Amino acid sequence: MSPEQIKALIRDIPDFPEPGIVFKDITPVLASPPAFAAVVDFYAERLAAANAEVILAIESRGFIFGAAVARLMGLPMHLVRKQGKLPHLTVGIDYELEYGSDRLEIHREALLPGRRYAVVDDLLATGGTAGATVRLVREHGGQVACCAFMIELGFLNGAQRLGDCRVDSLLVLE
Repeated sequence: MSPEQIKALIRDIPDFPEPGIVFKDITPVLASPPAFAAVVDFYAERLAAANAEVILAIESRGFIFGAAVARLMGLPMHLVRKQGKLPHLTVGIDYELEYGSDRLEIHREALLPGRRYAVVDDLLATGGTAGATVRLVREHGGQVACCAFMIELGFLNGAQRLGDCRVDSLLVLE
């Protein structure tokens, strides 16, 4: 399935979750086995090309793609979640949002010096969450192999917040 066919499945939901936001609804992509397979294959190709050793999937829709790609590639996957959502010992990072601040956490044993991590999420907007994940990996001695997304909102320049990280996006929407 081509990127244009996948793009045609994504619905714009105006004013969700708040006025002025246009939410990108990917549920039709998930409901289409050929589209979902094409997206998972895209991630797998990019992660393989970047020599990723571990997948870090960002809450929550990144979990869907991260799990499928981890299974396909035989790679370990760890969850990057909002504060207080993980049950074991964690490390975290505080980061700034357009409207305040937040904190991301990961299980402490997930980040090992020298490992090559792929940061996976469904959508790159302003880059705040992905950028915080990149910083968290680097602060604990890991290497960021790449950051991969199904959708990148290019007009928000989120890739710039990821610094020198390799960014792979199936769809770049302007």
